[in-house]
Amino acid sequence: MKKILMTAVMAAALSAPMATPAVAQESVYVPLLTYRTGAFADSGTPVANGLSDYFSYVNKNGGVNGVKIDVEECETGYKTDVGVECYERLKSKNPIVVNPYSTGITNAIIPKTIEDKIPVLSMGYGLTPAADGSVFPWVFNFPTTYWSQASAFIRYIGQQEGGEDKLKGKKIGLIHLDHPYGKEPIPTLEKLASKFDYELLLYPVPPKTMQDQRSTWEKIDDDAPDWLLMWGWGAMNPTAIKGAVDVDYPMDRFLGVWWSGNESDVRDQGAKATGYLAGDFHGVGTDFPLIQTLLKEIVGKDGSQTPESQVGESLYNRGVFNAVLIVEAIRTAQAKYGNRAITGEEMRWGLEHLKVTEARLGELGLPAFSKPINVSCSDHEGNGPMYLKRWDGAKWQRHSDWISPMREIVRPLIESEAKQLAADRQLEVRDCAKAS
Repeated sequence: MKKILMTAVMAAALSAPMATPAVAQESVYVPLLTYRTGAFADSGTPVANGLSDYFSYVNKNGGVNGVKIDVEECETGYKTDVGVECYERLKSKNPIVVNPYSTGITNAIIPKTIEDKIPVLSMGYGLTPAADGSVFPWVFNFPTTYWSQASAFIRYIGQQEGGEDKLKGKKIGLIHLDHPYGKEPIPTLEKLASKFDYELLLYPVPPKTMQDQRSTWEKIDDDAPDWLLMWGWGAMNPTAIKGAVDVDYPMDRFLGVWWSGNESDVRDQGAKATGYLAGDFHGVGTDFPLIQTLLKEIVGKDGSQTPESQVGESLYNRGVFNAVLIVEAIRTAQAKYGNRAITGEEMRWGLEHLKVTEARLGELGLPAFSKPINVSCSDHEGNGPMYLKRWDGAKWQRHSDWISPMREIVRPLIESEAKQLAADRQLEVRDCAKAS
């Protein structure tokens, strides 16, 4: 036995010098505030999976110019206080960007970002006035915002009615989560109601009772709005779709925000939900080279939590797109500061100078996946358009062309509200003409 042990020790000693020494990999830290549990899990999980899968793909292929992405999830349950606790606990690790995936969490951590020098990316959600980068240099909500989407919805409705002048006297309802997120489009819808002389009806849904909306739908049935918009999330969405089916509300006049348009929102109702419309700002399905690559190389492998059936669904693709834009912002920053691990301040510069062209989307394996994105000091939204997709009873189908927001109305609202917040919070306003 002693002889056997000595032989093993000698073999190990002889082989050790020949082993390749471990090389410390330079990396950047990206925490993900996710929610895979609770009433919002059906919506939060596919987003988290899409984010994680793309980062895994990038790391598998050498990182971003040799720099790996250190990803860590922090479960929030979509609770603002838990999300803030995650942020406070993880910021000591020097994250280069934070994705709150909650308007409530986003609004709560915005005041901390200036001191902490950590940019926040709230892609298509969050505080709409943060689109004014002169006031909110650390917050980005590209490629478009809730206020822009609300105006695009009204533009679409006007087209269907035969012109925006035909909106006069119409009743347009908004069923929304009674939460900062659900309330975000209200100022714009009120402004547009004043301009086009339609009646805005509000139907708030408390988070604690969002899975029992019977009284809300009785009220909607009584009011009989000509058109109905939905700003829902998590379990609220399929419950609302069922409510619409139960009162026989016309699905082709029911439009959901891009967070109310996942397959899980309509699948239970199937053919009964045929005609339901939802906004989006990116492609759906697996017919993109990048999505096919993730399906072949990442999904089902170690570390991925994505079921194959989820790949290509709306929220999975959104998570992938979110991660793609983070990586492209890192590349943008590296082009200025060098191919190394960047800081939060350098990442902020990369986000503010992000340019994603049609050609670049093609190179990424996402041809025609979205419209080009162009961020600047003054415009952290990019003011991108959206389109409507239609549920055909089994899957989403493209329903409309790209619909541009009413920028001439929305942008002055953004700037006005941003300047008011700057005065209230004593925020410094940058001169973007002098920004580099």
